[in-house]
Amino acid sequence: MPGAIYAEGLVKTFGDVRALDGVDLDVPEGTVLGLLGPNGAGKTTTVRCLTTLLRPDSGKAVVAGIDVLKQPNEVRRSIGLSGQFAAVDEYLTGRENLHMVGQLYQMRAKQAKVRAVELLEQFHLTDAADRPAKTYSGGMRRRLDLAAALVVSPPVMFMDEPTTGLDPRNRQQLWEVIKDLVSGGTTLLLTTQYLEEADHLAHEIAVVDHGRVIARGTADQLKARTGGERVEVVVHEREHIETASEVLRGFGKGDTTVEQHTRKLTVPVTGGAKLLAEVIRELDTRGIEIDDIGLRRPTLDDVFLSLTGHHAEAEDQENGTGEDAKAGKNKKETAK
Repeated sequence: MPGAIYAEGLVKTFGDVRALDGVDLDVPEGTVLGLLGPNGAGKTTTVRCLTTLLRPDSGKAVVAGIDVLKQPNEVRRSIGLSGQFAAVDEYLTGRENLHMVGQLYQMRAKQAKVRAVELLEQFHLTDAADRPAKTYSGGMRRRLDLAAALVVSPPVMFMDEPTTGLDPRNRQQLWEVIKDLVSGGTTLLLTTQYLEEADHLAHEIAVVDHGRVIARGTADQLKARTGGERVEVVVHEREHIETASEVLRGFGKGDTTVEQHTRKLTVPVTGGAKLLAEVIRELDTRGIEIDDIGLRRPTLDDVFLSLTGHHAEAEDQENGTGEDAKAGKNKKETAK
């Protein structure tokens, strides 16, 4: 049987831009699927199709056992959605925002007020509960938006980059909220630019690029596909980067990546601690002073690099926009 979230062959185009090119997903009930991919990959478009905000050109989608295309209103009653940007009424207080959402879901007034108090406490917004949302910081608005998505405790949740703009403490608090939701039986599809977040929360991860799912599995399975260990070296002087890169190429089993701003070089290897000692000796022989060196297992960022050719977080931070905005921009350029 299909899971709580199921998609088969989803296709969506914007003019000449093929945002989705046959996306297939199957998320078992009570689990978290982390949807990862660079900007323009199709993550947000997938979420918008599954939550009835966009109608796919073709394909099938079922959420909470309900056909998304045939019964969109019923789907909306069974899901919660927190989009990329906080969707709160700036002129209402935090409490009024949550109360309003409860009433829109046809909760009784008293029940909506009680639920609002619970969520304000859960998201550490009690002190600001009676202030207009326009006075909130970006992180506070984000937390209020997430609280609004949870007013009716839906069986299926969609969170599109939910912790963007949150500081580490608030991000950790949200992770605990997500864990509690899932332990209570909620199914969650989570898109995120923080690979640590997917590693920490997701039962399975799907990597999307160019509108297709190009890899899927647990974090450990995806890391195993990348293979081997990594030697990381931080050189003391920037002028030694090129020579150190040459040294690492001699030991590596793949391309060496270089982060100029941190003077860090990384290369996949095999051989463990014995090889690490050899690398240290060769660097010393070449007169290269190092600040740090270590051996580590592959990370999800290594998975991203091997699958898409670049680091996921760097791509998101440089562009700062979602694929829908990008698709829209391309659509306008095509129209011109």
